[in-house]
Amino acid sequence: MSKRSLQMSLPGIQQAKRAFALKGWTQENLAGEVNLKTRQPIWRFFTGQPVDRQIFLAICSILDLDWREVAESPPHTFPEPGEVTETASLGIDGLVQQVRSQRYDTLQNQCGILQLLDINHPVSIDDIYVDVNILAKIASQQCFKIADLRNLDPVEFDRVGMGSVEQKQIPGMEVVETHSKLRVLGKPGVGKTTFLQHLAIQCNRGEFASHQVPIFISLRDFAEESRDSGKLSLLSTLTQIFLDVGITIPSALEALLKEGRVLLLLDGMDEVLDQDISTVLREIRKFSEKYHRNHFVVTCRTAAQKLQLRGFTDVEIAPFTQAQITTFAEKWFGTFANGQPISGQIQSMHFIQKLDLPENWQFRQLVVTPLFLHLACWMFHDEDKFPTKRTEFYKQGLDLLLGKWDEAKGIGRDDVYRGFLLPQKLRLLSQLAAVTFEQGQYFFEQRVIEQYIGDYLRHLPGAALEPEELELESEAMLKAIEAQHGLLIERARGIFSFSYLAFQEYFTARKIVASHNLQSLEQALGGLVSHLTDPHWREVFLLTASMLRSADSLVQLMKQQIDALVAQDPYLQEFLMWASQKTQTAPIEKDATIRAFYLALAKTPHVASDFALACTLDQGIFLDVALDDLLGVCAIAQGLDFAHAHICTDALSNILGMVLDSGFHKSLQLLQNQLPPPNQGQECAQAWWQTHHNAWGQQLETAIAQYRQIHHKWQFSTEQQQVLQRYYDANQLLIDCLNSSCEVTATIRQEIEATLLLPQKALEDREWKGE
Repeated sequence: MSKRSLQMSLPGIQQAKRAFALKGWTQENLAGEVNLKTRQPIWRFFTGQPVDRQIFLAICSILDLDWREVAESPPHTFPEPGEVTETASLGIDGLVQQVRSQRYDTLQNQCGILQLLDINHPVSIDDIYVDVNILAKIASQQCFKIADLRNLDPVEFDRVGMGSVEQKQIPGMEVVETHSKLRVLGKPGVGKTTFLQHLAIQCNRGEFASHQVPIFISLRDFAEESRDSGKLSLLSTLTQIFLDVGITIPSALEALLKEGRVLLLLDGMDEVLDQDISTVLREIRKFSEKYHRNHFVVTCRTAAQKLQLRGFTDVEIAPFTQAQITTFAEKWFGTFANGQPISGQIQSMHFIQKLDLPENWQFRQLVVTPLFLHLACWMFHDEDKFPTKRTEFYKQGLDLLLGKWDEAKGIGRDDVYRGFLLPQKLRLLSQLAAVTFEQGQYFFEQRVIEQYIGDYLRHLPGAALEPEELELESEAMLKAIEAQHGLLIERARGIFSFSYLAFQEYFTARKIVASHNLQSLEQALGGLVSHLTDPHWREVFLLTASMLRSADSLVQLMKQQIDALVAQDPYLQEFLMWASQKTQTAPIEKDATIRAFYLALAKTPHVASDFALACTLDQGIFLDVALDDLLGVCAIAQGLDFAHAHICTDALSNILGMVLDSGFHKSLQLLQNQLPPPNQGQECAQAWWQTHHNAWGQQLETAIAQYRQIHHKWQFSTEQQQVLQRYYDANQLLIDCLNSSCEVTATIRQEIEATLLLPQKALEDREWKGE
């Protein structure tokens, strides 16, 4: 049988490149001249890989090349299109190679390009694809006790059942090679279709299963075309696929199937409508049993796994690891760098660096799937930063899951939502999120969430459902939310949760903001502020503040609640008064900065994170930080460690350059003069510290107390320390809300910043003066 494809010889490649350079074209220009949708065949032509015969001849003609001179082992003649050669004369291996050759460009065009969301041109799969991993166990088939899951820290929430670092992951290609009948499960946007397309391309190139013929079929298209023709048959569909590329011998397909030489890739079982799914499943079972020697891979959303396929092994695609996220970002920004690869590398590096920042951990929660990672890259691309308001990212992601993703793929789902439009779906999900989050339920049993759904349905206008009917509707709606949108997922048998904690928090905030009138909004905000000291509600506060048209009422309620935390404790009020008095001597514009600093400084022991609030408000107060560090170093130097003593000496020299008060400067200078000269050597210095350390340290502490009034010996009880920590954290949250791009009037913002961390008496004095 004559070859249906040709490839360039090495000398021919050089000749072709010279001819191409004279044209002054790009590969895209040449592809347009040959009427190709993608430049993939052009790239194959110049790299000496097989290209469809007609395309090869067309390229040679445009470049003014004699195809016989540049082709590798050119044939003497070509058969006419559709000409048949007997399969018996080829042998099965020859038949496989001929069919692969005749289908090569068709499959490359079908599976070799991707249409990414909100990108106006196709992208080569090689430019963007990242190898996937498979979970060793399917999450929803594991058994957990609800009590065990509820004890998890929120940081661990999104790792449960989603491929935590402890759970074994296996390379996807390795799993496909291991199982001849495989069903690949995955949540929306995890890359199931792209994985199947990658398998097809790898097989097409001979890099995987080179002894088989790859065939990719969309089950949604298969069901629709079969419904139109009145005949649902995989064998008929495969026959037509062969006829489309000129393979007219009926015995060719039968021979390949009987010898197990077909890699059949069936995509999107969950995308088949309910009216067709039973017959489609029955046809797949029957076909895979009759031709069991072949290799079958089917994809399906995890929520639809109850659609059983006899003899198939179920596996689940794992979320991306950090390494996969990095690889994807490098490929994504490289692809969309407008021909500037260095620029793409720099931006991908910026993306990963900013993604790793503590304030962006919510983004890291979500970008473990290709869909959300693509969205994050796309939103980052123009401004080299993530959106200031995370709500923008969440809204875009939810739009995808609630319909835009299916719409972009041309998928129609069965309507089990009782005609719900998008706003009604959002209200339902907001209600479910709010009621579960309020009760501290990140995980909930199936019967519980179905009851919540039933309560929502029961109160809809015109609802008149019998108890049994309501129960069935609630169960069906839960399955629809899981299967169609992936917003609620089965984490373990009979245990559900929102797919991402970020979405549960977002919907909870949305429920608060969506209150119908001013009175109900004030009640909702009051309920929110009652959780001010609960760290689990931190993100809900930030989201609510950024979503409100005006956050004035919220931040004022927060400020009142914060002040009330310490209002009844005289000792804490005395402490706040001491910190407030420090504002009279410190040369910093914002008094609240000074109060925040000394609040942190008084904590024992204190660490760098204690000073975050002061740093949030303003930068400064370096002198007291340096003095506090000096006292700490001197305390360590008591152990006669020469290195620490040397550090102490250097620190004092640096501090002298910062001191403006002449009396304080003179006291420190006298203390420095007492220290042993550096040229005396280590033994003399250690002897001096052993003799004079205690007296010298006391003089230093006295001078600091006299001139800077720090290191006041506050003695807080355990309960007071806890109250002070809650007070500190709540103030930090308030400042974070003000800095979250929320809408707050200037006067309210100034009033809050001016009265942060003030004692009750100072607040009352301000109120009396009308400030």
